[in-house]
Amino acid sequence: MSEEKKTDDHEGSAATSGKNPLLVVLVLVNTLAVCAIGFFQFQNHKKLNSVTTAADVMQQELAGGEHGGGEPAAAGGEHGAPAAGGEHGGAAGAAPAVKTDGLMYPIDPFTANLAQGEGPKRYIRISLVLKFTKDTKKEEVDSRKPQISDAIISMLNAKKPEELLKREGKDYLKEEIKTAINNFMIDGHLEDIYYVGFQIN
Repeated sequence: MSEEKKTDDHEGSAATSGKNPLLVVLVLVNTLAVCAIGFFQFQNHKKLNSVTTAADVMQQELAGGEHGGGEPAAAGGEHGAPAAGGEHGGAAGAAPAVKTDGLMYPIDPFTANLAQGEGPKRYIRISLVLKFTKDTKKEEVDSRKPQISDAIISMLNAKKPEELLKREGKDYLKEEIKTAINNFMIDGHLEDIYYVGFQIN
């Protein structure tokens, strides 16, 4: 009887040890899957942060333009820009055209509905900086701001999300916006457009 019990115990332990490698493999596969998911989430987080970094770079360029070229920029060189811009007040008004070789005109972030594609209705949150030629008068751009916003929103309303998710779609949208805005500008000309925020939900 005791020999039978020992034999059963031995068979039971052998069966248990037979299952252990399977458990180890499952745990390893599970761990690798969790690590892979974590890695992809980290990469996605880095991509999202790079959009913010682009916005920050654009803001730094705009802030840097406020005190123009020459000695104030050299003095501001390493992170001294905001203080220099603050001290020189009136002289800073004409300097941006010299520094950027044009008028940088930020458009406040806004949200617009996209054309109905496959699936649920989606919208876009976008923020732009428009670069006009140096002969452009800021007063004219200010007075045209409602037309500019209307043109951009109308174009976005006609776009499907899948069009704007591709790089070519974003570039094509820039060209369309440039053409539309230049059609009603009189003294100036829109040279380029910078996306500083572009999010589709």
